[in-house]
Amino acid sequence: MNEQECEQQRWQAAERLALVLNAGGLQRMSARVLAVFLFTGAETVTMGDIADRLSVSAGSVSGAVKTLLSTGLIERLPAPGSRREHYRLREDAWPTLFSTQNTVVHVMLQAAQAGMAATSSGDPAHHRLGRMRDFYEFLLEELPGLLRRWQERQEVT
Repeated sequence: MNEQECEQQRWQAAERLALVLNAGGLQRMSARVLAVFLFTGAETVTMGDIADRLSVSAGSVSGAVKTLLSTGLIERLPAPGSRREHYRLREDAWPTLFSTQNTVVHVMLQAAQAGMAATSSGDPAHHRLGRMRDFYEFLLEELPGLLRRWQERQEVT
C-alpha cells in the first residue's frame, strides 16, 4: 500500500469514528473535528487546517472548536509569530471530559431526589427513583477514586 492509500485509509477511519461519536451524542461537526484531532499527525492544528481537512467552512469549524474547548477535550496554544490560533487534543482529555460529566451526574441525582420528594414511599415511581438516586450517589462516590487510579496508571506508563 502506498503512502496516499495509507493516508486515505487513515481519514476514512477518522470519519467512521466521527460517526460513532455522533451516534453517541456528540454533534456531527464536533465529532468530525474531534476525529481530526485524534488522527492528525501534526502537533497542533488551526481552524483553517481543520476546515481544509474536512472540506467545510471555517464557520462550522469555529462552533465545533468552541464546544471542544468548553468540554476540555482540546486546548488553545500560544503560537508566536503566527496570526492563527493553534489547538491540540489535551493530554488529559478523557479524564477531563469524564470529570465534567459530574455536572450531569449531579443533575440526575437532584432530579431523582426531587421525584422522590413528590411521590410517596409505597409508590412504584418512588422505588424506581430511589434506585436512580442510589446509582448516581454511587457514581459520585466512585468517580474520584476511579480518576485517581487512572492517573496513577498513566504515571507508571
